Amino acid sequence: MKFKTLCVIGMGYIGLPTASIFASNGIQVTGMDTNPDIINGLQAGKLHIFEPGLRGLLLEAVNSGRLKISNEVTPADAFIIAVPTPFYDDKRADLRAVVAASESIVPHLQQGNLVILESTSPPRTTVDIVAPILEKSGLIAGQDFLLAYSPERVLPGRILRELVDNPRVIGGIDTPSAEAGRDLYRKFVKGDIILTDATTAEMVKLMENTSRDINIAIANEFSRLAQTFDVDIWEAISIANLHPRVDILRPGVGVGGHCISVDPWFLVEAAPEVSHLIKTARKVNDGQPAFVAEHIKRVAGGIQGKTIAFLGLAFKPNVDDVRESPAVELVHHLDDAGATVYAYEPYKTDSSLPRVQQVPSLEAALIDADLIVLGVSHDRFKDLDPTSVRAQTKATLVYDAVRAWDKTKWEAAGFQFFGLARKY
Repeated sequence: MKFKTLCVIGMGYIGLPTASIFASNGIQVTGMDTNPDIINGLQAGKLHIFEPGLRGLLLEAVNSGRLKISNEVTPADAFIIAVPTPFYDDKRADLRAVVAASESIVPHLQQGNLVILESTSPPRTTVDIVAPILEKSGLIAGQDFLLAYSPERVLPGRILRELVDNPRVIGGIDTPSAEAGRDLYRKFVKGDIILTDATTAEMVKLMENTSRDINIAIANEFSRLAQTFDVDIWEAISIANLHPRVDILRPGVGVGGHCISVDPWFLVEAAPEVSHLIKTARKVNDGQPAFVAEHIKRVAGGIQGKTIAFLGLAFKPNVDDVRESPAVELVHHLDDAGATVYAYEPYKTDSSLPRVQQVPSLEAALIDADLIVLGVSHDRFKDLDPTSVRAQTKATLVYDAVRAWDKTKWEAAGFQFFGLARKY
């Protein structure tokens, strides 16, 4: 099939890069969002997310006239739904944005159109939720219009490259739908395109992130055991990984972001009676910030009334995404223990997170600190000179929760140095 026009619903971490790439490859694209601040900012050429290379791509697409930013869905040959799918407090998937996006397409749906859901969703969302909504148009899925699911499988900080180079999975409600999705994404995808059915594609995405979550959970549990046995977990992992069939991941503050910390719950919700391991791994990783907080309290001799300079709030290094961040949860635990925490996140200094006091600079975080906690291994934190830091603060204790700093160098600069299950 040939596609000349496209409407991408949701101008977030995936929708905006996707719309920009399609536009740069000759498709006439409407990028739609319901947030007026996002719309106004993008129309003025201002990004609300940090992603290397995205600003230049967006400006080129907008200036060429091939990408228009709007608060309304417009008729198109194809529609892509790329809206957030968070969860409720009880860990059930919150699909309100997917439902609203599907409903917004109904008045514009025409014979022969293609609709693709990209948002990570529980199995059968495409066939049981999206299809019936779209059929309110009077058209029948698989007969009058095409419908598929194609999950994003990219890493923040490398989105533009991985959208192009990574394999793309497209699951159709029937074979023609999957093939139409292949024709659309082949506009820019250089990696393999694998065709399957919609529910298999949904499960593939969830399996990918869930397997990583489980692997991180065992690494985090190993760190707790190492702490108990007075073993340096990093030395133990490096030795264990010499085995040709062992690859233990890095422990840390926990697991965050909008994918790995969320997606496993979609499987638990869909089939709780057969997902015991997945649920347990989630509990281990969700409990890691509390474990780290307790260790900080212990090595600091208590933190009641103390001031902490907390470095990093993003869910992973070198990105601005603070969604479901375990570093934020660690801040909450330290605050609950009576500490005053000043957090510095260089990639997002104005995130307005509840119960988090953010400061605009490293200097502002350090000046009154009694101790320093490194929660995210951003490169700019890894490269800090401990002697320079020592000159900016009265703090004499540092805690590296992510093994980014050289213990010997920080101790030589006059700091007491502690870390998660760390001796060296």
